[in-house]
This record gives sequence, C-alpha cells and structure tokens, in this order.
Amino acid sequence: MTELDDLDIRLLKLLQKDATLTTKELANKLNLTPTPIHERVKRLERDGYIKKYVALLDNQKMNKGLVVFCNVTLKQHEKGIGKKFVNDIVSLKEVTECYNVSGQYDFMLKVMVKDMPEYQNFIMNKLASIENIGSTHSVFVMGEIKDSTELPI
Repeated sequence: MTELDDLDIRLLKLLQKDATLTTKELANKLNLTPTPIHERVKRLERDGYIKKYVALLDNQKMNKGLVVFCNVTLKQHEKGIGKKFVNDIVSLKEVTECYNVSGQYDFMLKVMVKDMPEYQNFIMNKLASIENIGSTHSVFVMGEIKDSTELPI
C-alpha cells in the first residue's frame, strides 16, 4: 500500500463530499488532467482507501424516523457465544450499525425504525429472541445535531 500524498487527501475529501463527481470534474477542481486523477482513484480503490460508493437515503422520507441507540450487555463472554450474537445482530435489518464497546455495555446498536410501536416489536420479537442477552438500555434520539459520513482527514 502506498502512502497518501497531499493530492490523494484532497481527492478523497472531494469524493467524500460528492462521490458522483466525474473524473473530469475532479481533475478541474484539482487543476490536473483526467488521466492521472482516474489512475489515482483506481489506486485508492485497489488499495482499500475507498471501500465503496453508496447513495445516502433520507431516513424520514424512507419512514425510518425513529433512531435508537440500544446498548447490550451479554450474560456470557465466551468466543463462540459472542460470535453467534454478532451473526444474529448482522441479520437484523433494523440494526444499521453495531459496535463492540468497552465500559458498562458490550455492544452498541444503532436501530432505525418507523416509530415506537415498531421499536417495541423489534425489542420484544427480534432482539429478545437472541440468546445470551443479559440486558439492554435504549437511548432515543430526539434531534439530530450532526450527521456526517466523512472521515476527518
């Protein structure tokens, strides 16, 4: 893997803001020709700096306006049990992010659903069916202050 230079950083910043920019548009913004920009983008993709391109959807318009951070504590922490928990969580479409955390809880889940009844159904019928959960603690998002997909580079 190659070291990132200043041009790579500037290119990545532009792509983080708008991944739909064409090679020609990127080249114009960076005062270069399209060929070296195309080659750099391909290298950044090949080297894994750019993992994928996605469309970011509006959760309100998609009827997923209730965002909940659900903290989970496991009863047991053996390797196999933890792996099964992770596999079970990954299969739940309502869970958009899952982090293994330190401190009072073992995992933090970001759950996106329509409303409180849908969240209650998620807790009672989906999350409760996963083995080895000792306790959960839900934190409901009242307002979104900052939401960014950009890495600070």
